[in-house]
Amino acid sequence: MILIKLALRSLYNRRASAFLTLFTIAISVMLLLSIERVRVDAKTSFSNTISGTDLIVGARTGDIQLLLSSVFRIGHANNSVSWSSYEYIKHQRGVKWTIPMSLGDSHKGQAVLGTSAGYFKHYKFAKKQPLSFRDGHAFNHLNEVVLGAQVAQKLGYKLGDSIIISHGMGNTSFHHHDDNPFTVVGILNATGTPVDKTLHIPLAAIELIHGGTGGHAEHEHEHEHEHEHEHEHEQHSDLIGEPKQITAFLIGFDSPLYTLQVRRNINQFKAEALLAIMPGVTLRELWEMLTIIEKILLLFSMVVVLVSLLGMLTTLLASLNQRRRELAILRSVGARPWHLFTLISMESLLTTFLGCLLGCGLFYILMSLAAGYLQAHAGITITIAMLSSYELMLIGAIMAAGFIVGLIPATRAYFYSLSDGMSIKI
Repeated sequence: MILIKLALRSLYNRRASAFLTLFTIAISVMLLLSIERVRVDAKTSFSNTISGTDLIVGARTGDIQLLLSSVFRIGHANNSVSWSSYEYIKHQRGVKWTIPMSLGDSHKGQAVLGTSAGYFKHYKFAKKQPLSFRDGHAFNHLNEVVLGAQVAQKLGYKLGDSIIISHGMGNTSFHHHDDNPFTVVGILNATGTPVDKTLHIPLAAIELIHGGTGGHAEHEHEHEHEHEHEHEHEQHSDLIGEPKQITAFLIGFDSPLYTLQVRRNINQFKAEALLAIMPGVTLRELWEMLTIIEKILLLFSMVVVLVSLLGMLTTLLASLNQRRRELAILRSVGARPWHLFTLISMESLLTTFLGCLLGCGLFYILMSLAAGYLQAHAGITITIAMLSSYELMLIGAIMAAGFIVGLIPATRAYFYSLSDGMSIKI
């Protein structure tokens, strides 16, 4: 206890340099824990880019290709799903809801998704978080569009603006559907998922702008304001229509027990070559292809800790030369060499310990401030909870490394002689 008190007073006496060392360690601990927490939560959030959906069904391609085209809007589906197959599977036993999806059009490089009103009710992300509206509401008419948060922010759209859809998924399109403009009626809150970069229009509107039957005048007549609530079901039915084919569709079941059975039946579907994938499983497979990112993040955090420990070693060695007179005085009043060894070791251990405590506090402050931003812009749901066993193990490793680093100046102090500190060197 005497040595601990002496170590604390010694650190207080050199509080300026001690605080800089302590603060350096705290920053490194904060960065290490932050990178580790973001790494783990990024993996979890990536796996939850789409959640609450049991199956994604599309034309028979590869699992990852279907996931990329239907969820991430990357690439193109080589084939489509016929409407008759969709209707047949939709009415299978155990199917609770389905969301038809039609892709292939764009607006200024942003994907356009034709879907049903059920999309805004059943589509979930992160840990089964539903979509919510920042402004406006879901589409109720054929010529209405709902924007993702990033589309509205990037292109500067607001409610009531008119939008022209273009054919194709590229940034440059030479075929614009000028005869069928859409009015912005809703803007979604940011999700950090591909939903933010998507424009959502009624599925029936996809057929209409590509030369299908139907018209706005007839649709408007069916949805006069005085009958809006009375005909809500008819509205949603008309917004779907009966297209010849769709890109893919999502399925949710009454019970997870139906998932494997229906998936097997779809993959063996004789009327059409279809593929059903479980999004959670496929997302994990896709993440395994990106493990290099995890390794780079871990390597970066380790380098940060190493630099801070080397900084502490440099500070201790530099201060040791200035403390020779102090150590000699301690020897003159009866301190043994092992007392000096223990004192210097204790100082480095206390500095590391206090740095870790401060680093943990800074870590929680940083995560609390960054959680909303990471969710909205990167789709990473940060878990603000107690340190995991692995994170505690990392802190323990830093403490051990700090103690080992402190042994170097402690060993030098051990071999200092009494006369070494008493003699004046010019």
